[in-house]
Order: sequence, then C-alpha cells, then structure tokens
Amino acid sequence: MSHETQLIATLAIALAVAFFGGAFAARLKLPPIIGYLVAGIMVGPFTPGFVADEGLAAQFSEIGVILLMFGVGMHFSIGDLMDVRRIAVPGAIAQILVATIIGAGIAHYWGWSLPAGICFGLALSVASTVVLLRTLEQLGELDTLNGRIAIGWLVVEDLAMVIALVLLPVAVEFMGPTGDAASSSGWLAPLIHLGIVLGKIALFFVLMYVVGMRVFPWLFAQIAHTGSRELLTLFVIGVSLGIAYGSAELFGVSFALGAFFAGVVINESKLSSRVAAESVPLQNIFTVLFFVSVGMLFDPSILADKPLQVLAVLGVIVIGKSVAAIAIVLMFGYPLKTALLIAISLAQIGEFSFIIAALGVSLGVLSSEAQSLILSGALLSIALNPLLFKLIRPVERTVEGNRRLAWLSRLGEARIRLAKDEQAIPELYDHVVVVGYGRVGRALTKILRRAEVPFVVIDNNREHVARLRKKGIPTISGDAAIEDILTQARLSSARLLVLAVSDAFHSRRVLQTARKVGPNVETVVRTHSEEERSFLEREGVGLALMSEQVLADSMAEHVLEVYRLSELLSEAR
Repeated sequence: MSHETQLIATLAIALAVAFFGGAFAARLKLPPIIGYLVAGIMVGPFTPGFVADEGLAAQFSEIGVILLMFGVGMHFSIGDLMDVRRIAVPGAIAQILVATIIGAGIAHYWGWSLPAGICFGLALSVASTVVLLRTLEQLGELDTLNGRIAIGWLVVEDLAMVIALVLLPVAVEFMGPTGDAASSSGWLAPLIHLGIVLGKIALFFVLMYVVGMRVFPWLFAQIAHTGSRELLTLFVIGVSLGIAYGSAELFGVSFALGAFFAGVVINESKLSSRVAAESVPLQNIFTVLFFVSVGMLFDPSILADKPLQVLAVLGVIVIGKSVAAIAIVLMFGYPLKTALLIAISLAQIGEFSFIIAALGVSLGVLSSEAQSLILSGALLSIALNPLLFKLIRPVERTVEGNRRLAWLSRLGEARIRLAKDEQAIPELYDHVVVVGYGRVGRALTKILRRAEVPFVVIDNNREHVARLRKKGIPTISGDAAIEDILTQARLSSARLLVLAVSDAFHSRRVLQTARKVGPNVETVVRTHSEEERSFLEREGVGLALMSEQVLADSMAEHVLEVYRLSELLSEAR
C-alpha cells in the first residue's frame, strides 16, 4: 500500500529538528527562536541532507502567521499603551523613522531601489514580541515601569507594521518595484486605490467589531456549556483561520491583518482569557513551524560572501536603533537605566521583520539576498541580545563615575521612585506565597481572603495580574522560577510556598530557586502522578498533593458519610 508521505515527512522532521534546536539553544541560555531558525536552515535547500517541501513549508508558515497575529491581537492592550503613551507613541514612531531612514540609506548606497530600501528599513526597525516579552520576564522587569514602557513601545511598533502591511502594496504599485513609476502613473490612481483599500479595511473592522462583539462571545458561551474542550479548541482555531481567510477573500485584507483584527475584537470580550488558553497549543506549534519555514529561506553562504553587508545590517539593528532609543528616552526625562533597558530590549528583530521581508519578496521589491540579510540580522541580534543586557550595570557604573555624565544617572529619579512605590508589594511576614492563579490557585486565594491569612500571588498571565490588583490583592507578574521574582514576594520571610501550577517541570524549577531564596520555607506542591509525588517528597517538599487522589478522598468521605460508615474512612486510609 503506497502512501503520500511528503506532508508527514515535512511536518515530522521539521518539528523534530526544531525541538532539538530549541532545546540546544535553551541549554546555551539563548532564546529558543534561534534554535527554530537554525532548524529551518538545516532542512532548507541551502544545506545538505533532507530538504523539506518548500511549498508545504510556506503553507505552514501562512498558518503560523495567522495564529501568531491572532495571538498579537489577543494580547493587544489599549490600557497598557495609554499608561505610557506620552513616551511610547512618539518614541516608537521616531525610532521606526530613524531605523527606516538608516536602512534605506544603506540600501541606496548598495544600489537598491527606493521601494526596496523602505521595505528593508521597515524590516530592521521592529523588534520581536516573543523575544522581548521572554527577556523582560527573565529579568523580572515585565511589570516595572521600564517594562511597561518597552511593551507599550512594542505595541506601537506592531501597530505601525500592521499599517505598513496595508500601505506597502499600494506604495509599490505607485512607485513601481524599481521606484521609477511615479512620473508615468500620476497621483490620482494610487490615491483612489488607497482610499478603496482603507475603505474595505474600515468596513471589515466595523463588521468585526459590531457583529463579532455580539456573535462570537455568544457562540463561545454556547459551546462552553457543552463541556467539550475539543469543540472549544475547534471554535477558537476556526475563528482565527476562518476570519483571516474570509477577510482576504471578501475584503482584500491580508491574512495577517484579518487575524490581528480577529484577535483584537475577541480580546475585548469577557471570555478572552479562556479563548487565549484554548489557542495556545496549536499557536505554539505553528509559530515554531513559521520560524522553521523562515529559516529555510536563509542561505548561510551570505555570511561568507557578504560579511560587510551582514555587519552593516547588524549595526543598524544593534547600534542605530539603540542610539536612537537612548536619545529619545533621555529627551523625555527618564533615567539612563530606563534608556538602556528599552534600547537593548529593542536591539533585535523577529517575526514582523520576516513578514515584512516576505511581503517585499512577493511584491518583487526585495531579492532573496536581501531576505537572507534580514534573516542573518535577526539570528545575530537575537543571539547577542542576552549579552547586551549584561552591559547595563557596567555602563551605569561608568557613567556614575564620570563627573561630566553623572547627571544622566540622576535624571528622572523621582518619576521612577514614584512608579516603584505604586508597584511595591507591602511589607509581609509569615505570609503565604501562591504560585499560579488557575482554578486551584483561585479557589485557594478565596479561602485565604476569608480567613484573613496574608498572601501574595505570583502569576505570568498579565490579565490575571491586572484583575487581582483591581481587587487589591498583592500580585507579582512573572516567572516564579526567577530569583528576583521570589525575592519581590518576600519568600525569605514567608511561612508557606504553595505551587498551584499543573506543570511538574515548572514546579521543579521553582523549587530549585526557592531553596536559594527561602531555604527554610515549607512548600506545598500540586502534582498529577504518584511517581512525581514520591520524587517531590524525597526532595524534601513539605506536602505533595495529587489532584486525583485528593478528589477521590473527598468523594469517598462523602459517600461513606451518606452510608453512615464514616468510621471506615480512617481504616481505608
């Protein structure tokens, strides 16, 4: 019996190589995205061995873009942007303009056309959402004023790239791929075309907002009542893919833009956190495939053939963008640490850069060589980013020790101090540190509040954190496996550490860190297997509760009480 194996081979080998690449990158303390891109290079046409089907990889990439943009829309927060709008909006716009102008200038020096230079500069101007959020979380800066400025800055960059996805095709039609069509075509036709495109987008957004805000939450609630997780997942994925495809077919909107709007609209509903949770698994898989397919387009020989051009691209990303960001932040009266953190956070490029580059290639503006240059810049800048963060403190010390520059370190101190006071966790002692605000964490905190037991919650879901803070509950946003996060929660003076998360691997990481911060704090851990429970108890955990066993004990206790056989409960145990 013969089988068509190309799809299976491409999917299986791409995911397997991506897994090993991501694991190896994580081992080197690099972002896993580096491993995914390298995995794409390994199965691409420019390296020996297995070559994945480029057509299938391109379609996986399209699905990855749709789910990636749907996730960006789901996490788009107008509130986060409004909190830091005075610096994030003008700062991001100015930095995009500076980076685009520098990129276009270099492209012009290389003999590229004006449309190619604009597309190239835009691709170099926008940072990676995935890399930025992960880095801020690891540094414990995700929920600080500096972190919120960086996130708001990135939100503006993402919005600018969404607009660029709409305007670039119109601009190329007006200028022509070589940039010499303006004189012959005139202004009227492109302006009319632009008006039609913007009109279609406006109509699409109005329909999405008016109809979507009413229909999607209602549909989701009806499906939720069935209790079927398969239907819930199918609904979420169907909505994101269906709206993206429908928007392209009916309104001429790109898949990426349609998926982004779908995410924005659903994010406004009360069910957004549930929708986001259901979409995460498939979103993660196809996002990995997106990066793998991008890596397949990279020709490694460009590193040897065009080393100076590669260094120029890296210079724009790491030096050009950083200098512009530092100057802008200092001009707005923020301290040097804020300027350095934001500058280095944005000194890399990622997913939107790949989307812009792919659009440029499809429009006939960018060559495959230009796309490889952008990919090389992404690989190198993401790899260098963790090293650059280690330079922040030495640079601060150097500035503080220089009489002429010392004023920079004192700039904006009052503003940062006020922000820290607003975010500060109250002085707690003999309290409970609860890690995870899922169903178990939520139930536990309700009981603690009723009993007036002091506690602090650590959770990496920003929506959960915002909701808890509105209730006046001390909450820290971040990964509890990071030492600074547990220190902020004052674990050393706590009585109990409760790990209410369901991920056993994450629980082990948190426990390893907790032993350093609060070695004498008793721990309670949630687990799902007898083997894991035994392991944790051998490791010295105070109490390891297996969810199924606790549930079975409670049910058994109730059954025996109904049959008036409660005395048998102690014997059964």
